[in-house]
Amino acid sequence: MIERLLSRAGQEAMGLYAAAMLDMDVQWQAALPLGPLVLAANHPTTTDPFYLLALMPAPASVLVTEAAFRVPVFGRYLQAAGHVPAVVHSGGATVETLRRKLADGHSVAIFPEGALSPCPGRFHPPHTGVARLALSSGAPVIPVGIDLDHGRVLPFTTEIEGQAVPGRVYLRGRYAITVGRPIWFQGSSQNRLLVRSVAGEIMGRIGELADESRRRMARRQVSARALARPVPVVAASYGGATDRD
Repeated sequence: MIERLLSRAGQEAMGLYAAAMLDMDVQWQAALPLGPLVLAANHPTTTDPFYLLALMPAPASVLVTEAAFRVPVFGRYLQAAGHVPAVVHSGGATVETLRRKLADGHSVAIFPEGALSPCPGRFHPPHTGVARLALSSGAPVIPVGIDLDHGRVLPFTTEIEGQAVPGRVYLRGRYAITVGRPIWFQGSSQNRLLVRSVAGEIMGRIGELADESRRRMARRQVSARALARPVPVVAASYGGATDRD
């Protein structure tokens, strides 16, 4: 109960912040299906998980870098709200934790790249966890493509337990999200060829949706420049007599 309350409170807070500080441009290609689902997105900034939560109609758990759980106070909140640390080389334990979340009726959000996207318009190859989760749980995958005003992204480096951890925050500006149609996958999560194929398909769809978000951002920037351009004043020319005639 406390976990759901904290998760929902976090979603409400992010929704309020996004409404106040971000120019949100969300396009839905289809309605979200009922029941728990897997939200899979690209990852241009460290703040993406929190903004994605604002899209969810019910409390959801986000797979967050393990380093964030070691941040004083913030890490304790993440754990109490039911978010899941992305433990490297966990031997499948992280996927199993997410699968249990889905089995309990909780949606989850995951970033298949496993790290911040390298640069605008580019993506890391996907990790296979999203595919193994989709196949083992049977939950639909909702691919999501994000784009934003990259000139407003603020890079930073923080130190956690003596380790330098890079990040990027996005505090205000246009934020475009394209939410794709749900995809269901069937098959064994132990089939490595199938797992790699599913992971590639999911990441490919995310890339297409991110491109769509980027195109909308570009169109809005062109429209904004056109509106800001002063209208030229052209002197009228008349063929009739002048005052001097």
